[in-house]
Amino acid sequence: MNTEKLILAKHRRTLGGWLAFVLASILLWAAGLIWFAETLPAQNAAPETARPQQIDMTDAVVVLTGSPGRLSAGIDLLARKRAKHLFISGVYRGVDVAQILRLVKQQGSELECCMTLGHAADDTKGNATETARWAKKEGIKSLRLVTASYHMRRSLLEFGRLMPHIQIIAHPIFPTGFKARFWWRWPGTLRLLINEYTKYLVALMRLW
Repeated sequence: MNTEKLILAKHRRTLGGWLAFVLASILLWAAGLIWFAETLPAQNAAPETARPQQIDMTDAVVVLTGSPGRLSAGIDLLARKRAKHLFISGVYRGVDVAQILRLVKQQGSELECCMTLGHAADDTKGNATETARWAKKEGIKSLRLVTASYHMRRSLLEFGRLMPHIQIIAHPIFPTGFKARFWWRWPGTLRLLINEYTKYLVALMRLW
């Protein structure tokens, strides 16, 4: 009988230990999600008020396709001569530069000649891979990375891993449908942040 009680007590301690571990993991994950959401960039400084390192010219502007506003922001930076090259990563096959310019209601051969499209990427890791390949070919030493604010942290992680010797300046975009304020109240934004945070953790583990 005493033996049975000892075995039962041991099982209870083991189960209690596992439950404590699971609970601690959930709390740690939730705390990380709050940190992730609350430390997203709130705004992008305007060229007139930005610090010098934010407005310095770079060799290239790199746009990661996705949420609205990224393409127009990247092309606007090129039009304002913030860089000599514009590389757009993750473009659907069959789409050309002229179509991109029509999409954002821009015209002009002076832009078309400086734009390169990447068709090989279908995720952020792929964006970094094809951008690194292009940057090496073009001798790029600095670039301004244009993507959504919630996507920027993971993008910088992937880009920095493959391009450690290239200066990368973040240029976050703020999609109108993304509710950064009181983000937990908006189911769509909450799902997006959970998904992005989870992918960020996976990218961190891969880096380690």
